Amino acid sequence: MTSIIKLHCLSGAGDESPPCYVLQVDEFKFLLDCGWDEKFDMDFIKELKRHVNNIDAVLLSHSDPLHLGALPYAVGQLGLNCPIYATLPVYKMGQMFMYDLYQSYRNVSDFDLFTLDDVDTAFDKIIQLKYNQSIDMKGKGLGLRITPLAAGHLLGGTVWRIAAPGEEDIIYAPDFNHKKERHLNGCEIEKIMRPSLLLLGAMNADYVQQRRRLRDEKLMTTILTTLRGGGSVLVCTDTAGRVLELAHMLDQLWRNKDSGLVAYSLLLLSNVSYNVVEFAKSQIEWMSDKLTRAFEGARSNPFALRHLQLCHSIGEVTRTPGPKVVLASFPDLETGFARDLFLLWAPHPQNSIVLTARTSPGTLARDLIEKGGDRTLELAVRRRVRLEGPELEEFLQQQRLKVNNTVKEEAGGISSDSESDSELEMWVVTGRHDIPVRSDSRPSGCFKTNKRHHAMYPCHEERTRADDYGEVIKPEDYRLAEVVDAEGEIRDVPPAPPQKQEPEEEMTEIPSKCVSSVRQVVIRASIQYIELEGRCDGESLLRVVAHAKPRGIIGLRAGVSALNTLKKHCEGEGIEKIFMPNRGETIDATTESHIYQVKLTDSLMCGVTWRNAGDAELAWLSAVITAPRAREPTAEDAADDEMISLESAGPTSTPHAASFINSVRLSELRAALARLGLNAEFSGGALECCNGTIAIRRLENGRVALEGVLSEEYYKVRELLYDQFAIV
Repeated sequence: MTSIIKLHCLSGAGDESPPCYVLQVDEFKFLLDCGWDEKFDMDFIKELKRHVNNIDAVLLSHSDPLHLGALPYAVGQLGLNCPIYATLPVYKMGQMFMYDLYQSYRNVSDFDLFTLDDVDTAFDKIIQLKYNQSIDMKGKGLGLRITPLAAGHLLGGTVWRIAAPGEEDIIYAPDFNHKKERHLNGCEIEKIMRPSLLLLGAMNADYVQQRRRLRDEKLMTTILTTLRGGGSVLVCTDTAGRVLELAHMLDQLWRNKDSGLVAYSLLLLSNVSYNVVEFAKSQIEWMSDKLTRAFEGARSNPFALRHLQLCHSIGEVTRTPGPKVVLASFPDLETGFARDLFLLWAPHPQNSIVLTARTSPGTLARDLIEKGGDRTLELAVRRRVRLEGPELEEFLQQQRLKVNNTVKEEAGGISSDSESDSELEMWVVTGRHDIPVRSDSRPSGCFKTNKRHHAMYPCHEERTRADDYGEVIKPEDYRLAEVVDAEGEIRDVPPAPPQKQEPEEEMTEIPSKCVSSVRQVVIRASIQYIELEGRCDGESLLRVVAHAKPRGIIGLRAGVSALNTLKKHCEGEGIEKIFMPNRGETIDATTESHIYQVKLTDSLMCGVTWRNAGDAELAWLSAVITAPRAREPTAEDAADDEMISLESAGPTSTPHAASFINSVRLSELRAALARLGLNAEFSGGALECCNGTIAIRRLENGRVALEGVLSEEYYKVRELLYDQFAIV
């Protein structure tokens, strides 16, 4: 059986935008990844909104925002409600990515695209899988099976194999790495052999990667030269993905006494650095065989990093004396602690900035990679500062009004004892006490009210909060001493300092605002691009394609040059179907060329008579093809084209001859006759029964012939013979 396969590219086609695709296999629709770029582009979100109610399952390949950044928005704002499949590390580390991303933007702006509750709600829907664990889809996806395979790019990174009915096998591989690294095994290439369709991330198809030894030497030389020159090194990396490879490698260098690095500090800076390292310690079984054997043998956890200091604010970094190496998020330098340190350290020539990934075009990091440093840039500087003067007074006044309104609402919520539907009460509020006054003391209805008296003055008892020894508890004694960092920016968001207010008022958040300005940043620090993305280079990618030998391939998330290189290579390998879609296009990748999808109308199905044929049911269908009805499209409609439909041909249609469906064996028919008490024996290639008066023989064309004398036994045998077929 052949499936109808279509791929709608919401994003990540024809350019380097984040991957987000709708894969349709017959009636079942997968959402392959749900990434978002550094600028939070809303263009593809509008298209995703049209499909979100028709998505049956979501497959996540990696844990970074490039692959799942829009998932909290889709769940919290668009109403995405379906099973989401990912591996355990993608679930754990994906949360850390999104927490860090949200907090980084909240630290410098009024970020409101999604909340932390949206993040938690989205990740609660994730069904956690192990590598090579197959899951069968249900409902419309009956016959579909998904299996996650190791990708080798990030911890828990996945290449998805989707097995469709028949011999259709779809491989979704947006990012993978076939080479072994310090903390990860490579992708298992032998498990993606001969797929019917390969969805391939081709961004590196024309990229020449530096050898690993030379890359590590360049990083080591940059660090040593900078530290010995009295400068500091900023390594721009992600939150919980490639940073694990870097942290493990640098901690090993610091452990080597001959390296001379013990005298310097190694810092990991992000909003969730502690949690990332703790999760890494508990996921050793997902890492390389070397680390797994070391842990099983000597019980030494490779992520018990002795020389790595965990930091959560710029203030902790500035308090660390001397030259230092800081691993900070995010690699695009658009937000986060990496951008803050870049603004601080870039004007000083003794410092070094190490860029580890080619982020999306238009980001600050990509601009520095392509154009280098030693120039002056105009950069937007955003920060959150404390309110002062009139703004602070206005904020406190609003807080007092909120508290007073809350007190009034709570006091006004006293319920009446009367259950009469028409009874109304009026509340007169004076000062801090609520006086309930009834508008009409006469009882309404035919029943007497059981409320004989008005409510008395509510008593608000004010208690002085004290400890067990009678000492008055002053909250200001327990507030954090440091509210802002060295740049005057709020990072940890501690409780607000004490203000003159009513005893019952509580400040829930620090009074602050976001300000933005444009600053001329003179870049004098050394800018180094050292590729640490953990992806296949161009030569290896093309070899993997040649080794996998897919019947069809779709090149995704790549520029024109890379796509042309991939297409030329595929043509040389004799691949039958090659697709290079652009953003927003729909690709029909169905294997068979003459296969169509139609809708069966209700009027047609009402007149169908079903017959049992083993485990299936069959029916004869007489219908005519009709064109789709024209109607106004709505925002909720999916992007699919209207399908043609089949409608009943009506009573004027020509009657058809009965069709007998089954392949009857004479031995099985003999056993059925024996159950009826009729003896039957084989003679001359025919099955004879009833003392040789009836014979059943198979003809050359495969049909079964019944011969004999008309009798009661003859009709019994004929009826039994008919029961062996589904007659439609």
